[in-house]
Amino acid sequence: MVQCNNEPNPGRRGQNLLYHAHEMQRAWLSSASAWAAIGSEMLGNPLMPMGYLGLGPAASSALEVFAHAAAPRGKPAFGIEHVAVDGADFPVAETVVMTKPFGDLLKFRREGLPADAPKLLIVAPMSGHYATLLRGTVERMVESCEVYITDWADARTVPVREGRFDLDDYIDYLIEFMDFIGPGTHMMAVCQPSVPALAATALMNADRHPASPVTLTMMGGPIDTRKSPTTVNDLAMERPLSWFEHTVIAKVPFSYAGAGRKVYPGFLQLASFMSMNLGSHMMSHFEMFKHLNAGDDADAQASAQATKDFYEEYRSVCDMTAEFYLQTVEEVFQKHSIPNGTFEHRGKVVDLGTINRTAILCVEGERDDISGIGQTKAALDLTTGLAASKKQYYLAEGAGHYGIFNGSRWRDKIAPVVEEFFARHTAKKTSLKAVA
Repeated sequence: MVQCNNEPNPGRRGQNLLYHAHEMQRAWLSSASAWAAIGSEMLGNPLMPMGYLGLGPAASSALEVFAHAAAPRGKPAFGIEHVAVDGADFPVAETVVMTKPFGDLLKFRREGLPADAPKLLIVAPMSGHYATLLRGTVERMVESCEVYITDWADARTVPVREGRFDLDDYIDYLIEFMDFIGPGTHMMAVCQPSVPALAATALMNADRHPASPVTLTMMGGPIDTRKSPTTVNDLAMERPLSWFEHTVIAKVPFSYAGAGRKVYPGFLQLASFMSMNLGSHMMSHFEMFKHLNAGDDADAQASAQATKDFYEEYRSVCDMTAEFYLQTVEEVFQKHSIPNGTFEHRGKVVDLGTINRTAILCVEGERDDISGIGQTKAALDLTTGLAASKKQYYLAEGAGHYGIFNGSRWRDKIAPVVEEFFARHTAKKTSLKAVA
């Protein structure tokens, strides 16, 4: 990682050039996407004879698929305007309640929610996608809870003068957010943030912080990646940390507010995501083409729109700070610092044994190909100071990684388990004096 001479690192220089090349390609594809969309509209227009002849419909569908795939994407909106509860629709209000350089705290509350409804902080992953990836999670939990969510910033939009952001800062943000929301709050971490959420919970329990989470739910989190290792885990173990630093880290171009900041670019993350299951992504787009080509078939058009909606979110990616990414790779996937008891926050070892107030629920998906079975459950064995009555494990049968926080299994099977867990431990909430 340290150079033996004063010459710039060729790998890093290549990555910086790659970022600039990507920006040029993105600009070109934006124009190509617009022209493809125009062509698709023209060929599909009933006033155009070509729409009824030969390859006209097929060409229109193909151009539409290309236009959607190549279109530039920014930060999506949550767009949760109302939810249905017991057959009635209730408006949902979204507000920004705290703003910080590397992320805001959003609040969602529906009308008609009881005054004593549980408060829930959902910790979104900082792993390349925006917090809107958890739109389905928020939409389901806002039915019964006052929901807050971490809305992490795209690192390329954060000026260098705002300083660094690493795992220590992430943990500090979570503690500050919990303190802002106040006592009696539940915390839910989805995937990657299970590690900092568990560490923050340990620190708050050790300090007898009045805003310590009542419960902590971790879903598909990499607590101990030695359990049922996946392709993601193997990749992190096969390469030294210096490889990641020299291969995937680049500086933000001057066209963005965060110019000069070292980041793991979102477009590289998306390429990694796509390559893991390239065959299935190609088939999804081919199926979209077939559905679009089916004409007025309502079911086919609905399927095509569902695929579009998924990729609209999936392709919306953001940069993460280099220091956060590299520290996560090193501590979580290479050193296994959490299960080995060596994970540190601000130079002090985090003792998971101090967790004695916060009840813990671990949720895993039977078919999760990102966080294998047992990786999240490991937290139950590591929290040695927590009573067995405050620990619970749930394996979602048939669920993949995204299925544990989005989709029908999440809504109908997993969310009710989470809500019951909240209710049971809210009723038995232990006072500060009782554990002092």
